[in-house]
Parts: sequence; structure tokens; C-alpha cells
Amino acid sequence: MFLRTLIAKARATTRTNHVLRNQLLSMLVLRVILYTLLLLMSYIFHGSQFQFIFIPPHLLLFLVFTVYITSSFSAFFLLVFQGSLKTFGFGQNLLDTCFVAMLIFFSGSSNSTFTSVFFFPIVAGGLILPKGGGLLAATASTLLYGGLLFLETYGFYPSYLASYVTLPEVDPIVSLNHFAINGISFYLAALVSALVGFRLQKTEIALSASLKKYGRLEILYKRIFDNISTGIITIDSAGIITSANNAVQKITGITTLALVGQQLANKLPCLELTFENQRLTTDFTKTNETTVRIGYTYMDIAQDDTDPGTGTKSDKIITLKDISELEKLERQVRQTEKLAAIGMMSASIAHDFRNPLAAISGSAQVLATEFASETSTNYTNYELSNIIIRESDRLIDTIADFLKFSRPEHLNCDWFSLLSCLEEAIEVLQAAPDWSRSINISLNLNSTIDIWADRKQMFTVFSHIIQNGLAFCPEGNESIQIQAREIDARDTESSNDAVEIMITDNGTGVEQGQEDLIFEPFYTTRTDGTGLGLAIVRQTVEEHHGQITVRNGEGGGSVFTIRLPIPNQE
Repeated sequence: MFLRTLIAKARATTRTNHVLRNQLLSMLVLRVILYTLLLLMSYIFHGSQFQFIFIPPHLLLFLVFTVYITSSFSAFFLLVFQGSLKTFGFGQNLLDTCFVAMLIFFSGSSNSTFTSVFFFPIVAGGLILPKGGGLLAATASTLLYGGLLFLETYGFYPSYLASYVTLPEVDPIVSLNHFAINGISFYLAALVSALVGFRLQKTEIALSASLKKYGRLEILYKRIFDNISTGIITIDSAGIITSANNAVQKITGITTLALVGQQLANKLPCLELTFENQRLTTDFTKTNETTVRIGYTYMDIAQDDTDPGTGTKSDKIITLKDISELEKLERQVRQTEKLAAIGMMSASIAHDFRNPLAAISGSAQVLATEFASETSTNYTNYELSNIIIRESDRLIDTIADFLKFSRPEHLNCDWFSLLSCLEEAIEVLQAAPDWSRSINISLNLNSTIDIWADRKQMFTVFSHIIQNGLAFCPEGNESIQIQAREIDARDTESSNDAVEIMITDNGTGVEQGQEDLIFEPFYTTRTDGTGLGLAIVRQTVEEHHGQITVRNGEGGGSVFTIRLPIPNQE
């Protein structure tokens, strides 16, 4: 705390010395200007037709030259002087009073027209050095002027003055009167200038403090303006962008320098300022061809001097926000609400339909067995019984999908061989009655690859993806290729190693823009689909903290990519 106080005092002293040094330099400049003007006046008004007493040119030149030399030396000394500037200022005031005394002595003493020049060092001293500067100059001026009157009383004055005026015998009482009047004037000027000087110093201190506070507030507001997450743009009445913060650059990809001074319609044409104080949305394409969803509002900036009746356009402030993630969260909320509805519906379906469907399927199987053992005349009944069995089983599977999606099973993760899980899923699918011999499934992965997951649920994932791919493959030439590899975390942005599984089919592929839509529940392009298979797949993979994506392959078909993290084994 003590060190901070010392540093603050040192800085304040440095600032004070800097201001005082500049003021003293200004006083020296004014001194040079003053005596230069006196020299010009002497040259212009010199002559017998003017009733003024002027110093002879050679004496005036000598005096002005002395002032120039002294002022130049003083200015140089002031720039390199590291001592007390107040002492230097007092010395300059005394020097100025001496110069004025010389000027008055050579121009007629009590008859001089330059007596008022004494006020220059008095006022300058009072303004620059309020504590004593003006009073010191007033005292010196009074004493010097009194000395001049004393010399004049006893006849000590330049002989050339007789050519200007008739110099009568000087009455000491009159000289005393001159001395008293001018002395009082000098001290009054010193007091007034000191009061003004003190007031100026207080004003400068207050102004300096205000500027300091303003500077801090400006820096604070600038930091807030630049670091706020919401993009802020201001435009004038002509639609020209006057300011933009860093958040605008993050949202739009356009630098602040490229925005300021440009027309809003040219840089951000998607922003339509039609509904004030309303949340508007638009799509904006960045320079890297990525599209973001922007939410924005605008309002007029209030101006006290704007007359609402004049119809004059005012400045506007526009706030921007990237709502891509917000809309994604809203979709997730809607998805959650949809899942809740599915859960309620699934529970009702499971309770109301599962047992009756099991009874129907069992009865149909008994009938099919009886019809199969009888004569061929009952073949039609046998086929109808099989249809009942098949459709009952399909409804049972649909109900199971509903329950599986709405009520996910708890994960029971363990290490197991990926290859064995895939072979088991393929073996079960091949045992289905509708399995075609033209289907070719090739596995291209190392048998040593293990994954940390729930084997039962991953079995379901692989089954759904393979069945979905086969549904779109050309009949008689169905082909599924499955590949897997281990990914090092150093090659990705992930903090864990992972296993990447790619399942490729030779089907029709995915329509552009539907890569995420196909994982939504109840979305399907199959006539016999429920729209829950791929939704269950994504839900299961995400519960394993993994990712699943789909894209079209280079040779056609779809490529499903599953990435499952490998936990750190420490």
C-alpha cells in the first residue's frame, strides 16, 4: 500500500511538472511576442506627428535582442533543467519585471506609455505560480517602479527625452501618488490573477481526474462491448455501419474493419429492418460457405434533438446472435417431448396389444399345424394362418421397438470382440426365413479389435443398420461391406482413442439434406418401416458417448460411420 502511494505521488508530481514546464515555455514565447510587437509599434509610430515617447531604435533593438537571447537560453535551460521548476519560474518573473523596468525607464518613467506592461509578469506569475508568483512579481514591479520615480525626482533620466516632452520639475508628492496608485494596481492584479490561477489549478485537477475516470470508463465499456457474446452493430441514418464488436466477427466471419464505414445492405443483405423490437431470424452464409442461423433485433437510438414529426431517420442499433445451437436445443426439447409421448403410447400399446397378439399368434400357429396335416383342400387356410402369424410377429416386433426406444435399457458395458459381435448379428439375420442367398456381407477388420460397450445393445445396432441397408440394395445383388479401425486421439480433437466402424451398402444412398433426418423417430421412406430402427441406433450409440453419421459413398450407396470411444485404462 505504501509503495502504491509513493508511485501515485510520483506520477502526480511528474504530471504537475510537465504541465508547469509547458506553461513556463508558453510564458517565454509570449515574452518574445510582446517585445517583438513593441519593436514593430516603435517602427510604425515613430515620428514627430505622434505624441508618444518611444525608445530610440538602437536602444530598443538592444533591449529586444537581450530579451531574445535571454528567452532562448531560458527555454533551452528549461528543457534540460531537472531542479525546482517553481524556483525557475520565480526567477523568470523577476527577470520580466527587470525588462519592463528598463523599457519604462528608457521611455519616460512616469511619462511612459508602457507602465501597464508591468502587468504581464504579475498576471503570468499569478496564473502560473498562484502561491507567491503574482505577489513576488507585484512586489518587484512596485519596488522597481518606485526606484524609477526616485531617479526621475532627482533628474536621473535619459537626455533624449527632452526632444519628446517638456519635463517639468517633479513634485515628490505627485511621484508618491503615482507610486501608490500603481503599486495598489499591481497588488490587486496579483491577487486577482492568483485567485484565477488557483481556480484554474483546481479546474485542471478536476478535469484531469474526470478525463482519467472517463478514460477508464471508455476502456471498460470498450472491453464490455468487445467481449459481450451478443453481436452489436450500430448504423447511422444513411444505413452506414458506424461500429461493430468482436462478436459480430465471430458470428458472420467478417472482420470489424471490413464492416465499419460500409453499407449494411452491402455487407449483411439478409438483415431486413422491417419490424422493430421483434426477434427476427435469417440464414447467413459465411465466406467459407458455411451457413449459420442468426437471430436479430433492432431499435432506433433515442436522440434528444430529433423531432418525431419531421420524419428524419435516426441511428439504429442491431443485436445479432447465432441461434444455430439454440434451435438445435429446441429440436432436442421437441424430441424429448415426442419421446415422452412415445413412452406413454408404448406403455399403453404394450399393455393392451401384446398379450392379445401373443394369443392370436399362438392360435394361428395351432391352426397352421392342423391345416398342414390335412388334405390340400385346406392349403388356402394354411396360407391365411401363416399370414396371421407373420403379421402378428411384425406387430410384436413393432411394439418391442416402441418399448426399446421409449425405455432404453441400462448399459452393461464390458470388453468384447467386435468381430464376434458382428458375426453373431449376421448369423441371426441369415437364419430369418426371408434371407436371400444373393446377399453378400464381407467383414474387413482385425479380429483383435475390442470395444467397450453393451454387447446386447450393439448387437441390435448392427442388426438394424444391416437390415436398413439391405432394404435399399438392388434385389439379387445385395452387398454389405463392414470395416473397422482404431483411431489415435492425437489424430483427432477427442481426448480418448476410439474405434471407427464403417458399414457400406450398394443401395440408393441418402438424399442430400436428409443425413440427420433419417435418424429422427417415425421418419422412413420404406413402406414396411416404422421409422424407429435408425432412431434406436443413434440413441444407443449416443448413450455409449459415441457418434454416428451417414454419407453417400463414392461408388454409390450409403456409408454409416460409428465412432465409439475407448476409455482410458489407467
